[in-house]
Amino acid sequence: MFAVLSPARKVLARLAALFCVIVLAACQPASMNSGGGGGGQTISPNAPVAVALLVPHGSANPQEAALARDLEAAARMAVADLQGVQIDLRVYGTAGQPGQSQQAALNAAADGAKIIVGPLHAESANAVAVAVAPKNINVLAFSNNATIAGGNLFVLGQTFDNTAERLARYAVRNGKKRILTVHSQNLTGQLGERAILKAASAAGATVVGTVPYQFSKEGVVAAVPQIVNTARSTGADTVFMTANTAGALPLFTQMLPEAGMGPSAVQYIGLARWDKPAQTMTLPGVQGGWFALPDPQRTARFQARFQQANGTAPHAIAGLAYDGIAAIGALVKTGKRDALTHASLTQGAGFKGVDGAFRLRKDGTSDRALAVASVRDGKLVIIDPAPAGFGGAGF
Repeated sequence: MFAVLSPARKVLARLAALFCVIVLAACQPASMNSGGGGGGQTISPNAPVAVALLVPHGSANPQEAALARDLEAAARMAVADLQGVQIDLRVYGTAGQPGQSQQAALNAAADGAKIIVGPLHAESANAVAVAVAPKNINVLAFSNNATIAGGNLFVLGQTFDNTAERLARYAVRNGKKRILTVHSQNLTGQLGERAILKAASAAGATVVGTVPYQFSKEGVVAAVPQIVNTARSTGADTVFMTANTAGALPLFTQMLPEAGMGPSAVQYIGLARWDKPAQTMTLPGVQGGWFALPDPQRTARFQARFQQANGTAPHAIAGLAYDGIAAIGALVKTGKRDALTHASLTQGAGFKGVDGAFRLRKDGTSDRALAVASVRDGKLVIIDPAPAGFGGAGF
């Protein structure tokens, strides 16, 4: 029921899915900002724009190799969907390794790439961004790791901050303002807790207590009475957990109700999705809990199109490749020479992605329009739909 910690180095090397383990960057990409954040290559709007796609082709990991194929397939779908825009998509294999990723990026730059989409892992993305920053090239990586974002490096994945902000605002609007955070004592849990604290403050909620736990079955069991006692003594009306379905969530949602702190006593909120795998939704303790996810209807449409075109369902993060190309195409279509600069990439209205609207922030993170979901009678229910956009004249 409870997944044990993998070795630290393996954790650092893997960011293969949304809400996978977040790692601290070894170094930060150099800032290219000049004149208010205009760093990046200029383009000729009337000529094909060379875009480099860095994916883990050549990886010895079969799952990673399959993901590479899905990322490339999604990117090619996006190119085919563009109208009135010429994208010269050039694919480079990275084998999922920082050194090979960096060399692939340098090769792409030498080949005339104006912007890079990918690579997959945070360490690789950081190495790529550092290498091409002197060449004035922006990078849109397949990561949700906010700690590496900045300068010429943008992360396309859904970040903890993004998710926590959406849920905290919804909680406050619905009268849930006294939050108890529960987080694992590892880097993922600590960064998740930090995101919750920040979001709660911005939304006008009060964090009345925090219960950390060792990331093990024994640690979860020991934390349950602490959670119950802290919630009661502080008058918490919400328990906001960083746990996911592969970790502590099944245990917490079983043991907390048994200890008298069930969903009817406090509102459970999850920083991770609680609908995958589907059998998680049958657990009594998750009924009525809140979590965030992209617009499920838009996601389903993309999955159906991908399946029809490729014969298999897409990997969970394949849509990030589509989004990166779609955003580039939308900007190139404006006909501006500075379409791929930092200032243009961070235009406030954002872009239309396969999972809904998204935008790139000036700090290199992404902001995605998310729905708030719950579980009722074992089924996923959307209780607050994802916004259609961010306002303004978007693409």
